Amino acid sequence: MSYARVLCVGLVGVTGHLVEVEADLAPGLPAVAISGLPDTALHEARDRVRAAIVNSGQKWPNRRITLNLLPATLPKFGSAFDLAIAAALLGSSGELPLLALDGVVVLGELGLDGTVRPVRGVLPMVAAAAGAGVRRVIVPVPNAAEAAVIPGVRVRAVDTLHRLVAFVRDGSPLVDPPGPVPASAPTGGPDLADVAGQGYARRALEVAAAGGHHVALLGPPGTGKTMLAERLPSILPALDDEAALEVTALHSIAGLLPPGGRLLRRPPFQAPHHTATVPALVGGGTGLARPGAVSLAHRGVLFLDEAPEFSKTALESLRQPLEHGRVHLARARGATEYPARTQVVLAANPCPCARPAGDTACECSPLARRRYLGRLSGPLLDRIDVQVTVLPVRAAELMGSGETAEPSAVVAARVAAARAAAAERWAAVGHRLNAELPGPALRRPPFRLPAADTAELRGRLDNGSLSARGFDRIIRLAWSIADLDGRGRPNREDVREAIGFRTGEGV
Repeated sequence: MSYARVLCVGLVGVTGHLVEVEADLAPGLPAVAISGLPDTALHEARDRVRAAIVNSGQKWPNRRITLNLLPATLPKFGSAFDLAIAAALLGSSGELPLLALDGVVVLGELGLDGTVRPVRGVLPMVAAAAGAGVRRVIVPVPNAAEAAVIPGVRVRAVDTLHRLVAFVRDGSPLVDPPGPVPASAPTGGPDLADVAGQGYARRALEVAAAGGHHVALLGPPGTGKTMLAERLPSILPALDDEAALEVTALHSIAGLLPPGGRLLRRPPFQAPHHTATVPALVGGGTGLARPGAVSLAHRGVLFLDEAPEFSKTALESLRQPLEHGRVHLARARGATEYPARTQVVLAANPCPCARPAGDTACECSPLARRRYLGRLSGPLLDRIDVQVTVLPVRAAELMGSGETAEPSAVVAARVAAARAAAAERWAAVGHRLNAELPGPALRRPPFRLPAADTAELRGRLDNGSLSARGFDRIIRLAWSIADLDGRGRPNREDVREAIGFRTGEGV
């Protein structure tokens, strides 16, 4: 037999595609040709696979070898095809009867000694295989627990090419994946009870968590901006199955999954340094782009501390993800799309000198202050729902007066109840969070608020102090406030409080 075929999976972004690895042997001078839009790592697979086959005690076919990866129009990236290529080559040379691999997806990178090494992105690969009707997969041993997360798929693992050959030839057993690791309750994380004072900022953070709104925290250093931002994930609900699968798949592609092979249930938290580049924030790299911090924070929090210190280009690159919840990256070899439904938290000092005492000791001129905060452009801030000025903490609040601030668990319970109410209300229009709802749905019956309750808001829109986007975002904030307080619809006071959060006038 001079032809064989083995199934594999290729990734484009977070989307997996079933790939058929074909091997054909023909008379002629020994050579290996690979077709099907392979990248550099795949071109180098010919040398890795040859050494692995020989060092595993198998015979390398000294004929003209053609490897084709179908569909040929789909770009192929990475080393996850190595094991499938080796199996197809041995099958085409007659060394292996491939009946045992019929309908089986084979994933893995090969070392020169024949060891099977782990690869990135196994979770979305196995999910794509399951979506295509495949019910059996073979993966590297370190990826077995991760692959076993996908229901309805029988996962087997290999540590060497020799073990795979023995399985195909005579049915020798493969390695079973380990059992699921039970989820444990998180302990020792940041808690809102650690924040002294700042009642207004805490309320703003709670409203933002309830509706999934973006936040900007402005104020002098030492007032608790970073502490508040780091504690936002602690009041967010745990991820449901769908969201956990999305988040875990993104971290699998980035190679950031912790050991244990379970779904990530805690909302992720990303805090890139202010020297981060545009590719680091939104995604990039050679070939098709890798996910950036905004996608790794999907369904969680992206915290930009010292936001004016980020490059203007990097900050402006966030405008489209903040608006649409997705990142679309076009490169020469194709386009990639990653989810980016995250809550962005910006923290900024009021001026370059950032004196702890604030205005009383500031040495910056009014022009320097305007230029510094001007690095946060109007279009970017227009996409930030909650904009809060965090004032210095008083001594009595810092030292405590016998009262303990509410812990994250208590606040998280109210946030979970508010989100449940919003999810039930918006289920008919296909949304779960107030921040995700399209503006037209809020301005039409049955959800349009009475004219008396929105009179001040409409006045600000008419005099030009508020954009149409800002109008919609204030209405969304009002719904989140009403949900937190247990009301079925926002009233005038809710709208007024939302205006204060949006404009920074509510301190």
